[in-house]
This record gives sequence, structure tokens and C-alpha cells, in this order.
Amino acid sequence: MTDFQIYLTIGVFVTVILLIAFDLIDMTVTALLGVSVLIVFGILDGSDLMPIVHTAGGPLSLLFGGMVVARVIGKTGIFEWIGDAFLRATGGSGKRLLLLIVALVAPLCAVLPNATAVILVAPVIVGVCQALKVDFVGPLIITAIVSNAAGMLTLVGDPATFLVGQAIGLSFIDYLRMVSLGGVLAVLAVVPLLPWLLPKIWATRVTLPAERPPITIERPGFLALALFVLLIMVALFLVGESLPTRIIPPQVAIIGAALALLVVYGVRIEPVGEVIRDVDWKTILFLGAIFTLVQAFIKTELLQGLSIQLYHWFGSDLMPVAFLSLAGIGILSSLLANIPVVAAALVMITGYLVAAQAVPEIALAPGFTDWPNVTLPVFVAMMFGGTLGGNATLIGASANVVAVGICAAQGQRVSFIQFLRIGLPIAVVQLSVGALYVLALAAMLG
Repeated sequence: MTDFQIYLTIGVFVTVILLIAFDLIDMTVTALLGVSVLIVFGILDGSDLMPIVHTAGGPLSLLFGGMVVARVIGKTGIFEWIGDAFLRATGGSGKRLLLLIVALVAPLCAVLPNATAVILVAPVIVGVCQALKVDFVGPLIITAIVSNAAGMLTLVGDPATFLVGQAIGLSFIDYLRMVSLGGVLAVLAVVPLLPWLLPKIWATRVTLPAERPPITIERPGFLALALFVLLIMVALFLVGESLPTRIIPPQVAIIGAALALLVVYGVRIEPVGEVIRDVDWKTILFLGAIFTLVQAFIKTELLQGLSIQLYHWFGSDLMPVAFLSLAGIGILSSLLANIPVVAAALVMITGYLVAAQAVPEIALAPGFTDWPNVTLPVFVAMMFGGTLGGNATLIGASANVVAVGICAAQGQRVSFIQFLRIGLPIAVVQLSVGALYVLALAAMLG
């Protein structure tokens, strides 16, 4: 790659970020235009297809499968029933509404990808906010942020976390032992900030009608089948990797989508094509374009150069690199979708660990899993940076993009600054909690 192509790649990256940040062009269109420029100037070609598929395939499969299952469950009427119970549980209190959002979303994200959780609960939250006569934008932003933090509760909760876990061969159960407590702390860190960030909603008090007509499930058989598919997905997330055929989470998501579509076809409530059409293809396309931009950045070999630079700065002292990874990836994840940022950072950090002789050179090849304990805090720091740093902006995580899209569909357009006002303080606090957790983990493993 020539110097001109390297500078052009960096320029395209910066331009895409600025156009999205200042909301000058639709972010999906912006990302696709960036990819188009790189193709025209020969920076991206056919040989890049397989690396892009290798990196993006898993996260996008998780997102697609989760969207299909969520769409099918949404047709059962269960969310109207949950929404009614949720509203009654608030007692007309905005404070309870915000606390219940945390309580509802966190466990859901322990077993489902975070963007899927947002899709599932958004209709409930919008309906309850309308009943309480409060703006639903703030609560939906909190929903996305909590879903991202709760995505650290399990290996499959957040695509960025999954990418790191997959890269080091971390099993679902090993993740629970090593990282899940950090996810709990990240979720809890949101709670004390709610009265400050959403004071009007926190102070809301509304008298609810004394009696409301009960919500009934019209098709209990369809609901039972849809929930059974969800149960199969959860079970495979938990034990799939230990089966003889080793079914990994992205494959589980595809199996879940296939079974959910089979249920729709079997009960004939609506055409299968309508379910597929309602998948948020715009979000999937945006993330795919961002992955492609990151592949171009990897081709510049700047990341490999940074690997050597990290070694010159810190030598074999891994903890400063862990903290730098947490902060650096956190900042970049707020400016660019966190999934591809983490994918690029993996290349750089792995190169550094080889240069520092913490692992053999074979670690640069896919499938290496023999990582010493001393390296694990570095990767956990990457998880915190990628998963929690993305909370700062509306493009930082797929759940954020989904939440903003739902607001737009409901007639409320969310600006970059509007999301930043809520997301940035939470991200700063959560990343600080993450740094303390990484420090404690290093002491425990050391």
C-alpha cells in the first residue's frame, strides 16, 4: 500500500466519523460512501472479502438471529401483557420506571445479545412512557446503555465481548468465572447517575387509573412455541460449545432464527417474508460497512506498527498496556462502532504480546488458545473498553443504533449531542469501574 493510500484511508476514517458525529449525512450512507471511496482507489479488493467475513460473520450472525427471534416473540402479544404489568409495577413513578428498566434489561442481556434485548423491550418501555406522559427517548437511551453494560454478564451478551472471548478461546463457563462480576458492577454503576441525568423523569408522579382491562394472550400455543425456541437458544448458548459438534454462539443464533421462522411458517400467522423484511437491515448494513472500513485500516499496517511501539514504550510490563487498551478502545468505541474497533485492537494487542514474548509467534494465527494467565487482564480490559466505551455515543454500539432507530420510527429523532449528554458520563464512570476490576483480576491471577 502506497503512502497516498495510507493517508487516504485515515482521511476516509476521520471523515466518516465527523459526518456521523455532526449528523450531516445518514450514518449508513456515510459508511457505504467511505467503503466506496476505498474500493475506487484500490485500497480494498476481492482478497479482503474473507478477512471481513471472518471478523464480521460472528457478531452479525448474533445480531441477525436475535432480531428474528425477537420479531417472532413480539408477534405473540407477550409484550403487551408485560407492558401492562410493568406499568402497574411503576405505580405511576418515574423513579420506579428507570429502576425497573435496569432490573428488566440486565437479566435479559445475560442470555441474549444486547441489541436483541433492546428490540424486545422497546415496545414495553415506549408504551409505559406514553402512559406516564414522559418522553421515551431518555429511557430508551438508558435501555441501550444498560443492555451494553449487562452484555458483559455473559460471553454472548455483547458482540464486542464475544469477539475478544472467541479470539482467546474463552468458554461460556470460564467467562462467567472471570468477567461476569465486572458486568454486574458496570450495571450497578448506572443507578446512582439516573436522578442526575434524567431529573424530570425521576421526579415524575402520575396517578394511574384504578382499574385497567386485563391483557390476555390470544394465541397461547404460538407463544409457547416461540418461548420454547428462546429456551433452546439459551440452552445452546450455555452448553453448545461443550457438545461434540461444538456449536458456537453465532451458530446458535442462526439455529434460533431458523426455528423461529419454522414456527411462523407452521402456525401461519403471517408470511415468513414479512418477518425477514422487518429485520433491521439498515443496522446490519451499517455495521458491515464499518467492519469493511476497519479491514482497510488493518491493511495499512499501522496497527502492526503500533504493536512494536507499545513494546518500545512498556516492554514486558502488561498492566500499563491493559489500562491503555481499556482507555484507548473505550474512546475509539465511542467514535466508531465498538465491534470493528475491538476487531482491529485484537490485531494490535496480539502483535504486542508476541513482541513482548508473552506468547509465541503462533499466537498471531487464528485458533491459538494457550494464553498465559498474565495476559488475560489485557483481554478483559479490551472487553471493558469495547463494551462500555460504546455507551458514550449513538454510534458506539449496535444496541445504541437500534435504540435510536426505534426512537426515529416512533417520531422522535435523537441527535448525537442528545445521546452524548446521557451516555458520556455513564461511560466514564463505568470505564473507571472497569479499570479497578482489571487491577483486581490481575492481582488474583498473579
